[in-house]
Amino acid sequence: MNLVTIDDIRAAADRIKGVAVRTPLVRMGEAWVKPESLQPVGAFKLRGAYNAVASLRPDGVVTHSSGNHGQALAYAAREFGVPCVVVVPEGAPKVKLAAIEGWGAETVIVPVEQREVVAEKLARERGLTLVPPYDHPVVIAGQGTVGLEIVEDFPDVEVVLVPVGGGGLASGVGTAVKALRPETKVIGVEPELAADAAESLAAGHPVEWGPARTFRTMADGLRTGLSELTFAHLSRRLDGIVTVSEDEIRAAMGHLARSARLVAEPSGAVTTAALLSGRVPAGRTVAVLSGGNVDPDLFRQVI
Repeated sequence: MNLVTIDDIRAAADRIKGVAVRTPLVRMGEAWVKPESLQPVGAFKLRGAYNAVASLRPDGVVTHSSGNHGQALAYAAREFGVPCVVVVPEGAPKVKLAAIEGWGAETVIVPVEQREVVAEKLARERGLTLVPPYDHPVVIAGQGTVGLEIVEDFPDVEVVLVPVGGGGLASGVGTAVKALRPETKVIGVEPELAADAAESLAAGHPVEWGPARTFRTMADGLRTGLSELTFAHLSRRLDGIVTVSEDEIRAAMGHLARSARLVAEPSGAVTTAALLSGRVPAGRTVAVLSGGNVDPDLFRQVI
């Protein structure tokens, strides 16, 4: 299986320049946070989605998404003037659903287990190009620009913490960091209630938990499982995975708001949760805050 390379990531960086924000490193105690919540769509997903549309140049796109990738693809499709359809699982946060439609995409709400099937069906019926949330080299390459920027801005970084859901972000970040600074540790972080990636890497093959298990976590962006492609990347690029509890995620969201003045959705706060819990030392550590599209009611509770 061919893996994404640093050259693929550099090419993606050229394509997304001027569209995706080059997010800063924000000091938080002894560590740093890279707030992808500052992207126009509120999450890192813009990098991969825009790189995909810019690379593939489709006449129209379709995807399945709990929210952030759907927003990002809708944004990219609008920039290129092509239609976009997003298949959304029942129960997706209303704030994300409204944002997808706000960027001009059509939404199709289906039961959780039908997301991929319906997206593939719509692609065939309407002649649309399927752009999956993480299971595609150009998407991974776009997400890898996060890691590229981290090493460029912090050359002696020792640890990079990255959320793991479907594995696209961790695959890209791990590829970039290990290519540019092999001695830096890249650690994945996922919720205890959706720890399929940790189990997969321990087993040596992808292990599927399914929605009945992963939908227990509030971190809706991390409920998806690894693909063969992302598993291949993570098994070679990650130095380990740690898990965090729901209470630790809530505490991290509040800490980011109060101490770093950053809004984080649960999926974005898991890396800070790993720091605050002591599972990963601070020092020269960068925690990737993957997104800030949080439900207002939940945000009021945690702060």
